[in-house]
Amino acid sequence: MYDTILLPTDGSDGIGAAARHAGTIADRFDATVHVLSVVDSRNRFESPSSGLSADAWLEAERERAGTAIDATVAELPDDVSVETTQREGVPKTEIVDAVTEIPADLVVMGTHGRTGLDHYLIGSVAETVVRESPVPVLTVQLSDE
Repeated sequence: MYDTILLPTDGSDGIGAAARHAGTIADRFDATVHVLSVVDSRNRFESPSSGLSADAWLEAERERAGTAIDATVAELPDDVSVETTQREGVPKTEIVDAVTEIPADLVVMGTHGRTGLDHYLIGSVAETVVRESPVPVLTVQLSDE
């Protein structure tokens, strides 16, 4: 039923919850977990008067994405097959594109559960993936535990 599970990660606290779900499903179906982190190419702080240069932003994002992948892989069971990828672009777009390019049979991803003003200002990557993914998406509430 599931051969490839896409597990997007941004390195958030609590990603272990999503990784445990992905690992359990992968173990049950002898599937590969494909851990993906997106280097966010949108530098919100680039300006002549303040913030980071484009190169500094991308380098920091690449480092963050690599760390996120390593931390997420460490949460998966040792006997589960794992592949990793870093992509650059807008996270929600890159995740949806990766579903068909990998190709994945299932997406397992964490959600912060933001509401109100936080949701409006920050948006929800998980919400976009749920709406646009051509395959089922399992969302897991991230916790600090």
